[in-house]
Amino acid sequence: MYRTLELSARARLITPGYQELPLTVTLRYDSADPLAVHIDFPVEVSVDGEGVTWTFSRTLLDEGLDNPAGIGEVHLWPCGPTRTVVELHSPHGLAVVRFRTAQLQRFLHRSYGLVAPGMEDLGPAVERGLALLLGGV
Repeated sequence: MYRTLELSARARLITPGYQELPLTVTLRYDSADPLAVHIDFPVEVSVDGEGVTWTFSRTLLDEGLDNPAGIGEVHLWPCGPTRTVVELHSPHGLAVVRFRTAQLQRFLHRSYGLVAPGMEDLGPAVERGLALLLGGV
């Protein structure tokens, strides 16, 4: 049986002029997709007026809490002893979001309560991927 964890988190969106806009996002983990975490952003901060979800590796979140981590579209790094920055790159531009590290740690540890690190069942994900590659559902 799959379970989903959702945690509301306060964050600060850092604008190009270094203004900080408060926002509330939803951190989400679904045991059906055990390697990924999701950040759901509200409609108010999207370019096209629709909610936006970013998905990236749970391992990347874990690494980024202690050390700079990430390549490509998602980067994370500690920002002082109590904050973590998540940098998101898209064709529409760059978003820099700062979180309290404790919120991200709490979310990560709760996700480990659903699926412990190293215990992810990848069978269903592999089957879905193969079906997509081979023209199936």
